[in-house]
Amino acid sequence: MIKRSFRQLNLNHWDILSNKFSIKPKKKRKNSAESGLYVSRDVILKRSKILAPIVPVSKEKCKLTLPDGTEVELDILEGTLGPKMIDVRDLFQKTGMFTFDPGFTASGSCVSQITYIDGGKGELLYRGYKIEDLAANCTFIESCFLLLFGELPTSLELEDFEERVKDEMLIHEKLKDFFKGFNQDAHPMSIMCSVIGALSSFYHQDLDIDDPKQREQIAIQLIAKFPTLAAFSFRTSMGLPMVYPRRDLSYIENFLHMMFSDPMDTEAIIEPVMAEALDKILLLHADHEQNASTSTVRIAGSSKANPFACISAGIASLWGPAHGGANQACIEMLKEIGEPENIPKYVAKAKDKSDPFRIMGFGHRVYKNFDPRATVMAQMCK
Repeated sequence: MIKRSFRQLNLNHWDILSNKFSIKPKKKRKNSAESGLYVSRDVILKRSKILAPIVPVSKEKCKLTLPDGTEVELDILEGTLGPKMIDVRDLFQKTGMFTFDPGFTASGSCVSQITYIDGGKGELLYRGYKIEDLAANCTFIESCFLLLFGELPTSLELEDFEERVKDEMLIHEKLKDFFKGFNQDAHPMSIMCSVIGALSSFYHQDLDIDDPKQREQIAIQLIAKFPTLAAFSFRTSMGLPMVYPRRDLSYIENFLHMMFSDPMDTEAIIEPVMAEALDKILLLHADHEQNASTSTVRIAGSSKANPFACISAGIASLWGPAHGGANQACIEMLKEIGEPENIPKYVAKAKDKSDPFRIMGFGHRVYKNFDPRATVMAQMCK
C-alpha cells in the first residue's frame, strides 16, 4: 500500500488514479505544474524579494516638545501615495511614553504595496490599478493574481494560474464529516470559522511558514477551497446534499454550481449574467486595506501560526455586524422595509436620532465622498 499525505497527493492525485485504474478523462487537461511559471523555487524566491515591502528612507524630521521642554526628533516617512507618517517606533526609548490610538484611526502598522484607499477622493487601488478599470477589464481570478504577484497575468500565466486553482478546489473527504456535526440552522459563518480552522489539521506536517514557495501554495489553496467550503456551508445550513466542483467550469461558475445545483438536474445551466455579476462583486471586495479582519489575520500570523487557523480568526472578525456582517444587516433591513411604499417611513426613522433604526448598505464609512465599488455595482445593475 502506498502512503502519501493529502498535501503531497494534491497536485497529481488524479493523474495517479487515472493511470492506476485506466480512467481516462474526456478531455486531456494541462498539468499546471509543467510550465514552472509559479512553482519554481527560484522564480518564487526572486518574486518574494521584489514584492517584499521596504520602509522608505526618511528625508525629513520633526520635533516633539514635551511638557518639561525636552525636544525629541522623530523621522517623517513618505510613501508612494497617501499622507506622510511620523515614525514613532523609538518614541518610548526617547521619551518613556507611548502613543494612544484605539482603532488605529491615525496609525500605520505596516508597509504595504497591495491596496490604497483615499476616502476623500473615493479612490480604491489594487497594486496601483483603479478598481473601476479592473472591474471593467479583468476577472476576479486575474485580480487574485494581481494581488498575490504584483502584476496582471499574461494569457499563459492566467491559464496556468487557473489550472493551479482548479487543482486545489477539492477538499479531503474526511473534512466533510465536520459538516455533519452542525445543526441545520447553524449560521454559515460559524461553519466557515470551524472548517477553515480544521484545514490546519490537514496541512501541518512539514509546514514551514518562512518558505515563500509554501506560502504561495497556501494562498492558492485558500483561494481554491473557499468557494467549495462556502458552498458546503450554505448547503449544510439548508439541509441540501453537497455538490462537487467540475473542471470544465470557471472559478465563479463552480461556486454557483456548488451553491445552487440540483443533483437530479444534470442539464441545468448557469446564467452568464449571474456569473458575471458575482465575478464583479468578488473582484470589488477582494481586498480593502488594513480592515478589522486583515488586522486580525496579521496579528495571529505574527506568531507564525498555521495560516489556515489565522484565516479562521479573520473570518470570526469578518462575521461581526460592524464589519462583513453589515452585508447581512443590509439584507435584513431590506426585508424589514418590505415594499417600496414603506421607504419614506424608514427614511424618517433613520433621521430620528431617538430611533435605533439605521440605513445599511450605502458604502463604507472610510469613503467621505462616494464608494467607488458602489458606483461600479450601480452601473452593473443597469
